Order: sequence, then C-alpha cells, then structure tokens
Amino acid sequence: MGLPDASGDLSSEVEVDAFRRLFPLRFCERHLSESIRPDGRPLGRARDTTIALGAVASADGSALAKIGSTTMLAAIKMEVMTPSMESPDEGCLAIDFHMPPICSPIVRPGRPAEASPVVSKQLSDTISSSGMVDLKELSLVSGKAAWMAYLDIYCLDADRALFDAALLSAVAALSHLQFPTVSLNEDGRVVVVVSEEDGGKLEKEPVNREKRKLTLKSIPFSLTCILHKNYILADPTAEEESIMETLVTVVLDSSSQLISLYKPGGPVLANTSVIQDSIALTRQRVRELQKILDEANSGMEVD
Repeated sequence: MGLPDASGDLSSEVEVDAFRRLFPLRFCERHLSESIRPDGRPLGRARDTTIALGAVASADGSALAKIGSTTMLAAIKMEVMTPSMESPDEGCLAIDFHMPPICSPIVRPGRPAEASPVVSKQLSDTISSSGMVDLKELSLVSGKAAWMAYLDIYCLDADRALFDAALLSAVAALSHLQFPTVSLNEDGRVVVVVSEEDGGKLEKEPVNREKRKLTLKSIPFSLTCILHKNYILADPTAEEESIMETLVTVVLDSSSQLISLYKPGGPVLANTSVIQDSIALTRQRVRELQKILDEANSGMEVD
C-alpha cells in the first residue's frame, strides 16, 4: 500500500513542478487567490532577515546581511585625504555596488551586471538625502585632512530585492564602523597609526585620541513590493520579479519619515491607495529591521 501512495505523491510533485515551469504566472496567481505566496509567506510578509557585523576583519567596518537567500557583504575602508576648498571641514563617502558572476546565473563573467550602476546610484542618493551621515564627522584637521570612506557592497546571492538588502548591509556596516587612530608625522601630515591596544606605540600625539564610532542620524530602511493586479507582494523573490514586472520601493527613516519612493515602470499604475498600502507595509518592516540592527549591535557590545 505504501508504494502506490509514494508513487502517486511523486507523480503529483512532478506535475506541480512541470506546471510551475510551463505556466509560472498562472501558478503564482493560484496562490495569490488564496492570499499566500509560492514559498508559503503571506503577501505582506518579508523573508527572514539576519545581520552579522564584523564579517571582514581587515575592514574598518563591515556587515553581512541576508534577506531570504539574497546575501550582501558590505565593507568600509578609511583613507586620509585632503578636503576640497569648497568643503574644508568635510570628508567624503564613496559607495560602489558589485555583482560578481557567482551571485546569479544571469550575470556573465567579464560583463558588468546592468543592475550594478542603478543600485549604486540608488544607495548614494538614499544615504545622502536621508542625512544619515554627517560629513563633518569625517573631518580631521580643517582644510588639511579628512576621512575618505570607501563603502563597497558585494552581492553574493541575488535572489532579488537587491536594493533592500544592499541598503541594509550598508547601514549595518556604517553602524559597525570605527575610525582608525591617526597622528601628525614630522612633516605635519596626518597618517594612520597603530594604537597601543593593537600592539603598537604612538610616537606623536594622536589627532583622534581613541577609536570612535560614527554617529548615525535618520537611518534609512527600504521595502520593495511587487504590484500585480490588486495584489501587493512584499520583498519579492527572483522568481516573482521575473514574472511580475511592476515594482515599487519605499524608503523610510527610523522615525517613519518618507525619504524616497522609486517606481521604475511596469504596467500597473500606483494609485494613492496602493502607495499608502506600500508605505504601511514599509513602516512595519522598518520596525522589524531596526530591531534586528539593534540586536546585532548589542551582540557586538557584549562580545
């Protein structure tokens, strides 16, 4: 009796898988009609999310962020630079997003992914407009020396919602960042030095006496949703994005203030009701992400 049942189950699984491959949109819509996703999530629920701080030991700040299978590694490297004459009391933050071939079958070796420059610009615009980083905090000696922070984000698995995961990893890495200790050398130039606690010895009085963290203001978080007919799907997977084209990304800060709303196109119109519902989902998501980030930072303090 057991064998026929097992064979029947196997046959049913094969038929379902074949239907999913041949008619992916119909397969998805059958689930949506019952207010559930193919992966078992309710329509408005994001995938499980984790943050691991300090993922790159050689970086001044780093974080590994995962939203479902989508995985981002963010690392920050600090260098001393001469500030511009227009902004003598400010440093700089440069952001770059990378999609190596290992992250997705659609990314070919030797060819930059089309999404890379788009996500890079979105990240730069979002972090700049949010006011999260005060560039004056990156100043060392007015008009002479300031920090240049290079923030590089590497996509290790591109199961979509790329911007959401990239922004989360960037925010987490910035929250983990510690400024290196620097000193003035005999030529009057600012140089990075090894502190006594790291096994070195300071020959000159340090400009910044101890490693300190960056003060983050108005931290931005985002949620990407798919708009399909009268449905709103939060945090889409690669499969969902491939068959339903209309996306909208809402960015709110930690106090639920709207920073940006991005809709790159698609056949579904985003009316007032849809936008309000998307913002409501994002507001709930912001609370979740803030809690996850706070727990990650608390864990680092305990360590």
